[in-house]
Amino acid sequence: MEKTKLTKLITDVFAPRSTETVLLLYDLPTQSIPDNPAWQARRKMTEAWQQIFTPLVKQADISQYPATGRHNGDIPSDVIELAQTYDIIIAMTEYSASAPLKTLTKGANPKRVASMPTVEKRMENTAFQADYSLVKKYALAIKELLTQANSADVLFSSGDKLHFDLRYRDAEADKGECSQPGQFINFPSGEAFIVPYEASPDEAKTNGSSQTSGVWPIMHDGVLLKLTVAENKITDIVGPEPAKTSAEKLFSENPTRRNIAELGIGCNPNAVVSGNVLEDEKVGLHIAYGTSSHFTGGTVTSDMHEDIVYAKGCPIEGTSVVLNLANGKKVEIIKNSEIQYNLLND
Repeated sequence: MEKTKLTKLITDVFAPRSTETVLLLYDLPTQSIPDNPAWQARRKMTEAWQQIFTPLVKQADISQYPATGRHNGDIPSDVIELAQTYDIIIAMTEYSASAPLKTLTKGANPKRVASMPTVEKRMENTAFQADYSLVKKYALAIKELLTQANSADVLFSSGDKLHFDLRYRDAEADKGECSQPGQFINFPSGEAFIVPYEASPDEAKTNGSSQTSGVWPIMHDGVLLKLTVAENKITDIVGPEPAKTSAEKLFSENPTRRNIAELGIGCNPNAVVSGNVLEDEKVGLHIAYGTSSHFTGGTVTSDMHEDIVYAKGCPIEGTSVVLNLANGKKVEIIKNSEIQYNLLND
C-alpha cells in the first residue's frame, strides 16, 4: 500500500488528533522463542507505521517487550503502565496481546487500542483494502443476529456437529472503528462474535447448566483431533497419538483452557485465507477456547485465548452455521462454508 493510501487508512480508522500520543508495540524473540522472517518484517512494518503517525500526532513512540510465547498471555506490567500514558496503543506483535491490552479501554481514562497479532504487510493489499463502511454494516448486522439467537448449530466438513448455547449473552462487533476513547479493534477488522453461555456458579443457580455440546474437530500437530464438548467445556479428546497426548497435556496444564470462549463470524470481503489467523478469521467462522472475560458477558479468565478458523479454504471448514433466533426463525448465516452476505444487505 502506497504511503498516501496508508495515511488515509490510518486517518479513517483512528482519526488521530494533533494533540494525541501514540504508542506502537511489538514483542521480541527470546532465547526460547526464536525469530522468524515474518516477525522481522513486522517490526519493520511497525517502524513504517510510526513514520506515518509522526506528522499526524503530538508524539508517536515504539516500545517492545519479550514475547510471551502464547496468544493473550500476560504481558509485563511495566508495558501496561507505559501504555496507560498514551492515547492510542497499537500492538503489532507475534503473539496476540488483545486480552491484556483490552483492559486499557476501561476505567476513568479509557484508551483506543488496536491489536494486530501476526499482521503482514501483504494485508495492505487484501483485508486493509476493504470498504470499511460495508465492513461496519455487515459486522453490525451479524452482531444483531447473534444477539437475537438463543443458540447456533454448526456443521463441519468433517461431519461433526457442535451446538452453541447463546442465551443470556450479547454479541459484539469489530467494525474497524478506533476513533473514540474506549474503542478496541482487532485490525484488520471485520467480524461479530459472542461468548456462549458459560454457566458460571452464580449463573447456574438461576439459569442452569450450559447446553453447548457436541464434537469440535481441530487440527493439532498436523492431524485431525475431535474434542468432545459438554456444558461448554472440552471434556474428552479422540484421535491418533502423539497428537492426542499433546492436546491432553495442553488442556490439563490449565483447566480454564477447556472453556469454549467465542463463536465468531468474519465479514471482511477483501480478507483471504492464507494460514494467518488474524486475516483468516475475517473470512468466516471461527471458534475459540480459553479466556472470555475480555468480551461482553465472558466469565472465564485463562492464560490464553486461542482462535481456530473454519472459513472456506481452511483444513476443516464450517460448512453450515444456523442461528436459532428467539422468535423461532432460523437463519443460515454460513452456507457451503461461505458467509451469506445477501442476508446482511437489508
